[in-house]
Parts: sequence; structure tokens; C-alpha cells
Amino acid sequence: MSENELTSGDFTEESQPFALFASWLKDAEASEPNDPNAVALATVDEDGLPNVRMVLLKGFDQAGFVFYTNFESQKGRELLSHKKAAMCFHWKSLRRQVRLRGPVEIVSDAEADEYFKSRPRGSRIGAWASTQSRPLESRFALEKAVAEYTARFAIGDIPRPGHWSGFRIRPLSIEFWHDRKFRLHDRIEFRRATPDGAWEKVRMYP
Repeated sequence: MSENELTSGDFTEESQPFALFASWLKDAEASEPNDPNAVALATVDEDGLPNVRMVLLKGFDQAGFVFYTNFESQKGRELLSHKKAAMCFHWKSLRRQVRLRGPVEIVSDAEADEYFKSRPRGSRIGAWASTQSRPLESRFALEKAVAEYTARFAIGDIPRPGHWSGFRIRPLSIEFWHDRKFRLHDRIEFRRATPDGAWEKVRMYP
């Protein structure tokens, strides 16, 4: 993709952040070689020390950005404790970045159940077998747990574990960044005071 194609159109004129994000994600789905929905998720522990890791965005709409995890994992415990998080998408093929942050809420049981049922059977077994973020004695111990739950759920549906669900970040800010020559990047930020408030758009220095 040429420099002209990358910078065609003026995204800084967009007034709706979710519409702009949808457009950029669609572009990423066409150009990124792996996981265009991969996103860095930042949380903080009880001492205020940040933790960041990659997760997969599983949905977004006007209500926010959704991902799923084990509530007993490190990120799950930190999100339940502080109810705040930040995300950063970076699409290298497009030289674009989106950052957002805001309060976090738990998705409804119906949403979590629907998504859990859509996962491959092996992934649903894994949600039961892995005590995520805890010390693991050996690979064999994990494989043994997988075998035990595979046998346990050999027939019928696999229910969603009570400790597994989703979080939704309801952003108070969403920043869009696009690489330009000589580090003179295009950068705009949408801000609002509350998760249901009106957006204000600000153009930022690179």
C-alpha cells in the first residue's frame, strides 16, 4: 500500500469515534497478516503498578469494547478490583494506532454465554482446565487437566465456567493516530466526561 493510499481522505474530519474505529478495523482486517483484533490491554495491580498484555477484541458498539477472560487471572482480578483499563491497537501494515481508556463493567450473563458457545470446543475445555496466571508444575499437568475435562464433558454441551466472562471498557477517551512523514503525524482525540456523555473532538500535536 502506497503512502498516498495510506493517507487518502482526512480522518480528522470524522465526528463519530465508533464509526471511525469500525472503518479502521475493517481496513486492518484486509491488511494485517494476523489477528487484526489484537489489542494491548493495560491494568494496574494493588500497588498501582501497571500490567499490559495482548488480548483479542471480541466486540464493540456504542456501549464500548468487549473482551473475555478468566476472572481469576491476573488481569481478571485487577479489573474486578479497580474497574478501569486502557487499550492500544497498533496496525503496523496501516501505520495506525488507536488508544482508549475508561471504566470497566462486566458483560451480561447472556452475552457471555452466547460468546462462550461460539468458541471452539477445545477452547471451552481450556477455560475449565487452565487456572490462568497461576504457577504450572509442568506441561503434562495442563494436558492431564485438559484430558480430565474432555472426559467430563464428552457428551452434551460444555457450560461456561462461573469464573469466566467478559469485560466492557466504556471509553472516556479514544485517540486516533496516523503516521505521516517527518514524524508530523495526524492525531485526534475524542473525549467525554461520562460514559454516556457527548463527545468533544480535539486535534493534537504529533
